[in-house]
Amino acid sequence: MGYKVAVIGATGNVGHEILQILAEREFPADDVVALASAKSVGREVSFGEDEILKVRDLETFDFTGCDIALSSPGAKVSAIHSPRAAKAGCVVIDNTSHFRMDPEVPLVVPEVNPHHLADYGRKNIIANPNCSTIQMVVALKPLHDLATIRRVVVATYQSVSGAGRDGMDELFNQTKGIYVNDPPAKEKFTKQIAFNVIPHIDVFMEDGSTKEEWKMMVETKKILDPRIKLTATCVRVPVFIGHAEAINIEFENPISAEEARAVLKNAPGITVIDHRADEGYVTPVESAGDDQVYVSRVREDPTVENGLSLWVVSDNLRKGAALNAVQIAEALVESHLKVPA
Repeated sequence: MGYKVAVIGATGNVGHEILQILAEREFPADDVVALASAKSVGREVSFGEDEILKVRDLETFDFTGCDIALSSPGAKVSAIHSPRAAKAGCVVIDNTSHFRMDPEVPLVVPEVNPHHLADYGRKNIIANPNCSTIQMVVALKPLHDLATIRRVVVATYQSVSGAGRDGMDELFNQTKGIYVNDPPAKEKFTKQIAFNVIPHIDVFMEDGSTKEEWKMMVETKKILDPRIKLTATCVRVPVFIGHAEAINIEFENPISAEEARAVLKNAPGITVIDHRADEGYVTPVESAGDDQVYVSRVREDPTVENGLSLWVVSDNLRKGAALNAVQIAEALVESHLKVPA
């Protein structure tokens, strides 16, 4: 027997990817249910290449008998329905920001802190981290184990798909409009995104940081090590899929670029492509549709003691969201959940 799995937010970008990845990785599910808001009821979504699911109403769905829910409908919706599913005995893997900093909810990247899954039973909810945090901590973990990270300075280059389908549509429509001299319409983003970059993701906080930058700091501490100091500048760029990050790291202990490359090459979920030549690095375009976290441009920073700089790229819809959620589900059934009778 397999598990009964609910996908909440099945009509969104991340929900679509979750359904595809569940099928690709042959997750042991006997029954998969697609859920979304009432306006999407009856729509058809693909589960793998051959199966079509009809969307059901999240508001009225009874989670009794469901084993796992993979949830990505937005924080406000998750705040209502994830606890409802958890109360019915379903383990919820929540991809929104709502539960990430709850001390009773584990925040998990399977390559980094799978041992935190042991705490899932406190609320029957596991949180999926922010997309920019996920790819960064996958790269930081083996380096932290080797030389102990003291401080991180990161600048992100985040694709518009991180803002959902509306963000992708806005980039497409603005780009098309510029070629015919139409003024760019701003709806999703605060400034023109086509042929531009915007140093503003999520709301501003009192100290001048944006909430996206704050998320990277607090989530890294919760996932990897509370002693790590981190400052981030998060930037939206006119790319459809794939986040990139320029990461500068200061370590407590000496570490060379060669040592860093070697440990990264042997780490799970990472592919190192680092040739000091034209095209010897990975860009977001090459990461789209791929599951790996790519590391390039590994070099020593001579301006600080024990410093390194890296370039890290990953598909934000897959490893940054859907894949990580499915990997959490896989680790959960491998170590914690019994196979249904």
